[in-house]
Amino acid sequence: MEYYNKLEDPTDEENDMLDLAFGLTETSQLGCQVIAKPELDGIRLAIPPATRNFAVDGYVPKAH
Repeated sequence: MEYYNKLEDPTDEENDMLDLAFGLTETSQLGCQVIAKPELDGIRLAIPPATRNFAVDGYVPKAH
């Protein structure tokens, strides 16, 4: 919680995206919203073991 309290609060839009996420915790935030700042030096982040990849802009990925 040392670093969590230094992060900006999630916006309503971020919370809406988190509603779709897998494996949330009480301190979950979108990684793309965490801005690297000197006061976060030393932060350790946990990346979930699974994700959901939603194409919200109409992009359709190619099969691989």
